[in-house]
Amino acid sequence: MKTFTKVFSIFAASIAAAALIPSAAAQGKSSEIRIATQPSPIYAPIFVAKENGWLEDDLKKDGVKVRWSSFTSGPPINESFAANQIDVGFLGDTPPIVAKSAGQDNIIFSTSAIGPKAIAVVVQKDSDIKTPADLKGKKVGVTKGSYTHHLLVLVLKNAGLKTDDIKLIHLAPPDLVTAFTKGEIDAAATWDPFLLQLESADGKILIDGAGIKEGLLVIVANRKFAETNPESIRKLLLAYNRGNEFIKSNPEEAAKIVSKHVKLSPEQTAKLLKKFDYSQPITPITIAELKKTEEFLFSNSIIRKHVDIDSFVDVKYLKDAGLQN
Repeated sequence: MKTFTKVFSIFAASIAAAALIPSAAAQGKSSEIRIATQPSPIYAPIFVAKENGWLEDDLKKDGVKVRWSSFTSGPPINESFAANQIDVGFLGDTPPIVAKSAGQDNIIFSTSAIGPKAIAVVVQKDSDIKTPADLKGKKVGVTKGSYTHHLLVLVLKNAGLKTDDIKLIHLAPPDLVTAFTKGEIDAAATWDPFLLQLESADGKILIDGAGIKEGLLVIVANRKFAETNPESIRKLLLAYNRGNEFIKSNPEEAAKIVSKHVKLSPEQTAKLLKKFDYSQPITPITIAELKKTEEFLFSNSIIRKHVDIDSFVDVKYLKDAGLQN
């Protein structure tokens, strides 16, 4: 935890420094929207929209360009927000709260997906770890500050264990897969498609998020950008919704499209798409899940200041897009 605290301090300092740089949004309407995604089926609708150029076509009428970037997980997206390199990001529920506590002036303006079975703790098929209680004393890999970090803590808690009862090893998702494959760790907590990779590497699911953690994914924006560019945000939400509807009506074609962006086969992608509900409205369940995550982060000293979830979430953009009552 000391190492993570040091990294957190550096991250917080970068946010403070970035705050001194005036953003394009602060100066008025932006001529572009910079969007950060992750190469995972958990954000499938945005890849369908990107492939079809729907957002580009809609924003072209407003003289706005779309700039895309991709990251392996949420924490690097936080850093990109801090450096004023992006305006919108697709993340799990944990990283945005970490960034908000550290001083980023962002908002959560939409749910992007819920998939409790797409997050899990995985062990080797021939492992002697049969129940979560068996994780005691074992080396467990996880990406600290990710939403599967929260899942792991909840799984341990339900088994009467604490993080001090295991050897927790912080690894970026690709490194986690490598460490698991080489047998350098006994178990791993991660999300799809890394979860699928672990299962393909002789791994088996010990326990997933069903009944434990919703597997909530959200869409985050720089507050000033959203306030000065509401039409860009509205059209992004509509493009995402259009992608969701396309997936429902054309699952096989959608799998082919999404597979190009997540480096999986169409068959693998089709399997994973079934794990998610891509509905966008922010519900009382969404708020409750975010509050549970915030409490986890604070009680484990991952964040130093409480985050007011009710003010962090802004549903007006969904309402303006006609996607929420």
